[in-house]
Amino acid sequence: MLRIATSAFPMNADIGSNARWIRRHLREAANAGAHVVHFPECALAGYAPSDRPNYDGFDWDELLRHSEGVRALAAELSIAVVMGSIHRLDYRKPHNSVYIIGPDGALLDRYDKLFVAGPADDQEELAHYCSGSHFCTFTLQGVTCGVLICHDYRYPELYRQYSRRGVQVMFHSFHAGGIAPGPWESMHAGTGAENHGHHHGVGTLPGITMPATMISMAANNYVWISASNSSRPQSCWGSIMVRPDGVIVGKVPRNRSGLLITDVDPSVQHYDSTRAWRDRAIDGVFHSGAAIDDPRAKDRTSF
Repeated sequence: MLRIATSAFPMNADIGSNARWIRRHLREAANAGAHVVHFPECALAGYAPSDRPNYDGFDWDELLRHSEGVRALAAELSIAVVMGSIHRLDYRKPHNSVYIIGPDGALLDRYDKLFVAGPADDQEELAHYCSGSHFCTFTLQGVTCGVLICHDYRYPELYRQYSRRGVQVMFHSFHAGGIAPGPWESMHAGTGAENHGHHHGVGTLPGITMPATMISMAANNYVWISASNSSRPQSCWGSIMVRPDGVIVGKVPRNRSGLLITDVDPSVQHYDSTRAWRDRAIDGVFHSGAAIDDPRAKDRTSF
């Protein structure tokens, strides 16, 4: 069994403030018997352009000092950490990354966001980050885990690749929070007020599509998904945990900080309607059962 603590806190541009929240949630998670704590996208460094306009003059020494402090506390508490941050590159923009720290404080791996959003010539993500080029899997308590970051959710092929790798739990870190009043109203207007009722009052595209896609990806790939999001107002949705059958089993309320504790037991079988044919679909065979050779099947222009 793997006990996961999914975090939500109001991250911002202040590295020290973010680090205090991370340390607080590490201690709370350890007290709750969690094996791992999962944090949002750029949780330690702050996310550009929402939390900070850019990384000009960024204090890399402070980031390193607090990163090492998280490692030391993880070792002290014997708890693993899946933490969003940024990774410095020598001559380019940084990676938007998630660090995986083992319960002994060892830095096990780093995932760099594969699909950084937007064209590079505007103020979306590619103006601030370099895209990654690798998948990241690791094992905790005998459970195979994988990592994705925010906009990666738009590419179901990534979940299929992790499915190929035998992943049982996905840690998907998001930043869909800290939205100012003007953009928040524009996001609401863009979805159409007449449509909000169809989505339980949720009125932003991230609030509609991100949790819905987590449900779909969990059920289509039979994986648990810990989806951690910033709680800084306005936040589009609260951190959630999704079961492999697509059922949300826990949620932190939107705009509120907190920890969601979930026990993952891979030996418990949940409903899986695509179990028989998923691997074949991934391999490019797009039908169930045996293909037939029948003249009437081939004639598609008559009744």
